[in-house]
Amino acid sequence: MRVLGLTGGIATGKSTFAAELRARGAPVLDADELAREAVAKGSPGLADVAAAFGPSVLGPDGELDRKAMAGLVFRDAAARRRLEAIVHPRVRAAFREQMDALARGGAPVAFYDVPLLYEAGLDREVDAVVVVWAPRAVQRARLLARDGLSPAEADLRLDAQLPVDEKAARADALVVNDGPAGALGDKAARLLSTASSLTRKLPNAPPARY
Repeated sequence: MRVLGLTGGIATGKSTFAAELRARGAPVLDADELAREAVAKGSPGLADVAAAFGPSVLGPDGELDRKAMAGLVFRDAAARRRLEAIVHPRVRAAFREQMDALARGGAPVAFYDVPLLYEAGLDREVDAVVVVWAPRAVQRARLLARDGLSPAEADLRLDAQLPVDEKAARADALVVNDGPAGALGDKAARLLSTASSLTRKLPNAPPARY
């Protein structure tokens, strides 16, 4: 079974494209979902988080207080590394377990949807990487319309990420999403028709485009 990484930037349409892949029967594992499961209520992961950061990161319902946790890790790099040391190994274990199950079930290809795939070095754990791309101006316009952000807030969110053009340059396959969302369905179908043969591109070679 081939495992393809799926990533992009904020407001490039990665989640919409992942939904189009799922609608066509492709298995897509979501790294954010695996991370939530790693610290679900009653889990060993959540117990380790509480032990590391104290009870203030738990809500009255015993769930992780994500807002409180974010307030800690976004202003403290050491705290973020402590959290990642707890969560990331559990996410990797869950990823491998689910991918093994898909392989045993005979799936020819599966996708791993990871927003920070390059930033976390997870491109090394997949057979090839698909990047959903849109120009920065389009990302910005979508953020303004979708999230009601001010121009300054939109720019801050864009600047906080690895530029999507850099991800596109490293991609093995590039899904161009600078038009209507309806076009992504056809592009998902085209990608799936060639996904089993998608490989790493040569250094400095252009990615396959969809």
